[in-house]
Amino acid sequence: MGESERVLRPGALLLDMDGTLTRPLLDFHRIRADIGINPGEPILESIARMDQSRRAKATAILERHEEMAARESTLNTGALEILDWARARQIGTALITRNSRQSVDTVLRLHRLRVDCVIAREDGPIKPDPGALFLACEWLGVEPKDAWMIGDGRHDIEAAVAAGIRSVWISHRTERSFTAMPWRNTDDLLALMELLESTCEGPTAAD
Repeated sequence: MGESERVLRPGALLLDMDGTLTRPLLDFHRIRADIGINPGEPILESIARMDQSRRAKATAILERHEEMAARESTLNTGALEILDWARARQIGTALITRNSRQSVDTVLRLHRLRVDCVIAREDGPIKPDPGALFLACEWLGVEPKDAWMIGDGRHDIEAAVAAGIRSVWISHRTERSFTAMPWRNTDDLLALMELLESTCEGPTAAD
């Protein structure tokens, strides 16, 4: 890697859960059908617009699906290595997800994952609102410009762009279907590990 291509080591890693740390299991088509949401409509945003009674029923359906997926979840290859890499270098980690706190706790307990902070949908504005990313940076004691947001979905990248945070999109070898431009993209967490290993301490010249 040339001097002009040097990349500064992140001060914190902000990580999505479903599709990033864990393999995606949620059947969003089934969830929409069970709740009564039109195909393609955003689930959480649609639920938020419902009246109180219908919102409570829809939330219960969503949480049932999320908990089932959490209990059956498996880690993406490289998830543990990423967290171990960060911990060995005293780099803070945050899990930021649109999922419920209960499903997050299930995943963390099942796979014995250790992260420094968790921000689930009950904890504040959900992605793509950048508020959760700012909150994570505050809790971890880093400036947003020094953090990386890691995720496989458009909400992750849109939130990072809005926050002025460097983003790494995990593509899983698919074509990008959203307009927000990630800072970097990698096929999977193993490729992300290679990117992290290539970073250096000190000021970066190129980015």
